[in-house]
Amino acid sequence: MSITARDGISGMMLCMAHITTLTLNPSVDVLTTTAQVTDTDKLRCSTPQYHPGGGGINVARVVHRLGGSVQALWLGGGITGDQLNDMLNSEAVPHQRIPCAHATRMGFSVHETQTGRDFRFVMPGPSADPAALNQVLQALSRTAPDSRYWVVSGSLPPNAPQDFYADIAKLAQSRHQKLVLDASGPALMAAMRVGVHMVKPSLREMEEVTGTALPTMPQRLAVAREWLAQSWCELVALSLGPEGALLVTHRGAWHAPGLRVPVRSTIGAGDAFVGAFVTTLDQRHPDNSTDTWQLALRHAMAASAAALASLGTALCQASDVASLLETVQVMALEG
Repeated sequence: MSITARDGISGMMLCMAHITTLTLNPSVDVLTTTAQVTDTDKLRCSTPQYHPGGGGINVARVVHRLGGSVQALWLGGGITGDQLNDMLNSEAVPHQRIPCAHATRMGFSVHETQTGRDFRFVMPGPSADPAALNQVLQALSRTAPDSRYWVVSGSLPPNAPQDFYADIAKLAQSRHQKLVLDASGPALMAAMRVGVHMVKPSLREMEEVTGTALPTMPQRLAVAREWLAQSWCELVALSLGPEGALLVTHRGAWHAPGLRVPVRSTIGAGDAFVGAFVTTLDQRHPDNSTDTWQLALRHAMAASAAALASLGTALCQASDVASLLETVQVMALEG
């Protein structure tokens, strides 16, 4: 697939990345603040901030900031697609836009300064473009042989086939790529039944898949181990909100409690987690020991906490992650 001059990234640079992220429903994220959100009245807001948005794009931004080798593939069209393209160029994130027929969506969030609450308005995005989805598979099939991880994160476009992530999982297996999936619902289950390297659900998403509440750590651990036993995945990284995160593999399970940081926004914390986790795995390659997994969990927790302390999808910086890393605790779980 050709790269236009506007993309500003050469094909050679894209092909050399160890980590490829994919975002099928990206967004231009707009953030503003106001004292209090109320109906009817005009709400006087601060000057808006604009950030690139969408799961895989956020992951790529974090990997890039942490010094990782990454390229971001994303579907985009229209004026907002051009705007997103320019923002990624301004951050020097290697990326490739796969053109689609309709304009990229916008997301809108308002931070209420009196309470610290976030109000997030998420647009559905353009309907799936079958030709563009086919180009996505073609682009993934042309990643370099030394590519190690494919990170697929975020929602499917409206009307996209629910098994499209499963198609990507099959392609990843055929090319011996390690697929990291951060998705939910039927799309997540369809891909896991094919088999992926790692999944990163939230507790809510795990409960939706199982159809039952999972209030205790042993219950969560049991579900994760069942997924491993079914060969649906090799690693489960379960985000638990203020409780932290749970990492489960065939060789052990570890819990990292949440860090105490001033929470300014929860937007992008999960993407920061995935970005730091995969960056650590790649930078420690080929070391696949339990020490590497625990270190990846520590970096992921630090990055997630740093994102919590930032407004909107500003995410985290390497210096923030480094300053929080020593405060992360990781405890092995028995049973």
